Amino acid sequence: MIKKLSKELDNKRKEYIKFMIKKNPKDLKFCVLGAGHGGSAMAGHLGIMGFRVNLYNRGRKKILPLIHRKAIKIEGQVQGIGKIEFASTNIKECLDGVDILMVVVPANGHRYMAKVCAPHLKENQIVILNPGRTGGALEFFHTLKEEGVTQFPFIAETQTFIYASRSLGPAHSKIFSIKNSVPLATLPAYWIPGVLKVINKAFPQFVPGDNIFKTSFNNIGAIFHPALTILNSAWIEETHGDFEYYIQGASHSVSKVLEKLDKERLEVAAALGIKAMSARNWLYAAYNATGRDLHEAILDNPGYSGIKAPDRLNHRYIDEDVPMSLVPIASMGDMLKVKVPTIKSIIHLACVLREKDFWKEGRTVDKLGLRGMSIKEIRLLAETGEI
Repeated sequence: MIKKLSKELDNKRKEYIKFMIKKNPKDLKFCVLGAGHGGSAMAGHLGIMGFRVNLYNRGRKKILPLIHRKAIKIEGQVQGIGKIEFASTNIKECLDGVDILMVVVPANGHRYMAKVCAPHLKENQIVILNPGRTGGALEFFHTLKEEGVTQFPFIAETQTFIYASRSLGPAHSKIFSIKNSVPLATLPAYWIPGVLKVINKAFPQFVPGDNIFKTSFNNIGAIFHPALTILNSAWIEETHGDFEYYIQGASHSVSKVLEKLDKERLEVAAALGIKAMSARNWLYAAYNATGRDLHEAILDNPGYSGIKAPDRLNHRYIDEDVPMSLVPIASMGDMLKVKVPTIKSIIHLACVLREKDFWKEGRTVDKLGLRGMSIKEIRLLAETGEI
């Protein structure tokens, strides 16, 4: 279990946070881990804002153009050329001298990232999972512990990804929209104010997220992505995703399923004493989208306009969001004795379509170290880092 940090170490970390807060924003050095749709957009945007940026990717092919060009072209809501100081598949070199690690990979890659980072992390670096999905910060911490790390960085997760973005080609990304506010939480929760004051130098959109279970249960991707993809699977296979994913895919009937999934998510959160935000209210908070029901709110969101559906079913909207979002919610529901039949139905259909056992792959209460814990112990873990 996580042990409470000693008073001496707490004081040292407080002093470090104070130092980081006073630091000139443009002297902050970032490393974005992951060069996909999200990572490239974030690295380019940070570069445009004038921050020093390294970019790490597991495979060399995707970042080869960046190694040579050392820049990413961004269009859309943000426009410009973002300078990249260093791009590589060498994690040690990418993390050297870095203050903030922005992990921007599918959640089923968080464990891998923790493993490769473990030997090179410094105690006072800030690691932010963008987003954590459900249980990301817990999984990252436990993986570092398994790898023998004893001096941990600040570990945080966001509720959702800050951008709606797509890669348009080598070293070229489009940011369709930037969310108005994105909750962020740390493990333990009492580091939230300090970490926010540092990261807000680059992203004022990050706001306090209460604790990691609040950000995990407000993982709205769990509601939208798997069900929208599965319930539109024939259309996706027939057109290779040539339709507007949210605007056309979330029909009246499909939206009813999404609302039922959302209701079950809220009930599991409530059993843990957490008041999670409904998907409809989240659309208002993130995009100012309104409507009498979820269907109308989705249609009212200009940030979804033009976003195409996945072109295949072997996509992260199933392969990531089912095991890393729906499975942990259902697993916690079982432990807390909350029935989640609609969530389990979507998990079952995903297993059939993809011919995978997402229960085995996913973040269950056993893998997150929560099995057998009382509600009091779980809440104490999130708030203070101890039980």
